[in-house]
Amino acid sequence: MRLRLGLAVGFGAGYYLGSMAGRERYEQINRMIKKVKRSEAYDVATDKAKAVVDLGVERARDLVESKIGGENGGTPTPANGDGTTDPYLRPSL
Repeated sequence: MRLRLGLAVGFGAGYYLGSMAGRERYEQINRMIKKVKRSEAYDVATDKAKAVVDLGVERARDLVESKIGGENGGTPTPANGDGTTDPYLRPSL
């Protein structure tokens, strides 16, 4: 899903920037963008997107805080289970 959204946004941005060669089409697209930005649906969509981003940031912050200073009294849980946090510093066999 994320790939499709990124592809659609990239295609739209490329089309927008590429249409600058045709001045009439460029002006038409700019008028349409301004009209959409003034709409109520745009405001609702941007508010929802901001809420989703804020929720994701809050969850990430909580996750980091729980890993850094949660159950272990401030000591991060080792990634390897052998006391080291760096995956490249594993004990030799």
